[in-house]
Order: sequence, then structure tokens, then C-alpha cells
Amino acid sequence: MTAEWQAAREAADRAGVTVRELRGMGEFRQAYQLFDDIWHFSPGDPPVPVELMVTFAHAGGYVAGAFQGGELAGASVGFRAEDRTLHSHVTGARIGRGIGYALKLHQRAWCLDRGLDRISWTFDPLVRRNARFNLVKLGARPVAYLEGFYGALDDAINRGDESDRLMTVWELAGTPAAPPDPPYAVGVAARDERPVAGRADGPAVLVATPRDIETLRREDPAAGKAWRLAVREVLGGLMARGGRVAGLTGDGSYIVVDRRFRP
Repeated sequence: MTAEWQAAREAADRAGVTVRELRGMGEFRQAYQLFDDIWHFSPGDPPVPVELMVTFAHAGGYVAGAFQGGELAGASVGFRAEDRTLHSHVTGARIGRGIGYALKLHQRAWCLDRGLDRISWTFDPLVRRNARFNLVKLGARPVAYLEGFYGALDDAINRGDESDRLMTVWELAGTPAAPPDPPYAVGVAARDERPVAGRADGPAVLVATPRDIETLRREDPAAGKAWRLAVREVLGGLMARGGRVAGLTGDGSYIVVDRRFRP
């Protein structure tokens, strides 16, 4: 057993699950139902229909689930992309149990067995817990800011907001470079649950995120929209000019290295 498979097994044991590839129509339907339970998507607009899971699995893609007893508690669906990459299209798991981490380590070991070098996926830059999981826990790094990437989404989590996403890549060999030390310019700060514009004019710039964008969208849509526009303008603008996201601070701010400046 490789070190990567050992790490995947240990993470699954800690989460109390068994992670494996799905098989049979019944398990694909369980994954569909799990995704619906998480996102509550509108009829006809699922993140991945059953027939596409079947196709991906048959064609050599990644369709796996985390089982807790007889219950499916997490699932992930991905397809092979260019440059020896697996694109992880959708991953959903019960929050707070370590299941998502177990799925990702299983996905990493699966990819390395097949000669793949990296895993890519997208996530909403405003969801702080996902940013922390992706950048800090896994060591993945955003490579592009994608404005309105999926068009209008009508699920319970994203409804009423625009689908900006960060395209993110997890290089499976090695570890990312550490972010630069302070001082940092502050491009976006947080004050009273609202974004406050600053100056994105230094070699390393902080871009804050809201504490809980999903609750904010429901309870204060204007504040949610303000966060979307502020992060799009500053983080999206920096990345469009060649800025590189190098890490995340303890309070959930992106650390962006602006290549126009030289220390």
C-alpha cells in the first residue's frame, strides 16, 4: 500500500466511513439523492444527473462515495481533463465529520495510481470554510477567477446570487510555497458584516471574506451582493493582472501576491 492510500484509509477511519468507487444504479441514485439533500436544486437542474455519473464511471472517471454503515454520507464525481488532470466536478458531504477530507485523500490516491498529477475544481470565493479547507487543509491554490461561471443557479444555497468561482488546482506532488510575511496592503476588509474597500496597491494584498455568506444571502441580500461585487473587483482584478493567491489568513482573508510589485 502506498503512503497516499494509507493516508486515505486513516482519514476514512477517523471519519468513520468506508470510501470506494460507486457501482450499480442504486448507488448512483443514492449519490444523486445526497446531492439533492445538500443543495436542494430545482427540478431539472441537478449538479450531475444519474446518467452522467454512469457515463463518467464507465469512461474511466472518478465516481466515489463515503459510506457510514449502509448510508451514503459523501460523494464525489469527476472526469479526466487535459494535462494529466482530474476535474472534480462536484463533491458533497455531511459537514463537520471529516468526510470531505477522506474523499479528497481517496481521490488523490486514485489519481496517482492512474498517472494523474493534479486535481482541479471550482468553489465560491465567498464561502470561507471551503477556502480554508482547500487552501489550508489540502494545500490547493486558485489559478483563475471565473465571473458568473455557471450562469444563474437555482438551488437553495446559491439562489439569488451570481455564480462567481475560483478555479483551483491541487498539485499532488510537493507542497505549495508559503505565503509572504506581513506587512500586507488591505484590498477588502470586513466591518460589521460588510465589505470595506481599501488599497490593493502592495506586493501582497489581503482580500477578506464574509463570516457566513450563506446566512447573509438569506438574511441580508444587499450585504451578500456587496460582498460579491467587492471580492470580484479586488480579487478578480488582481488575478486578472497576474496576481497569485498564496494563502489564507487565520481570519479568512486571501493573501494575494501582486506580481506588478517587486519586494
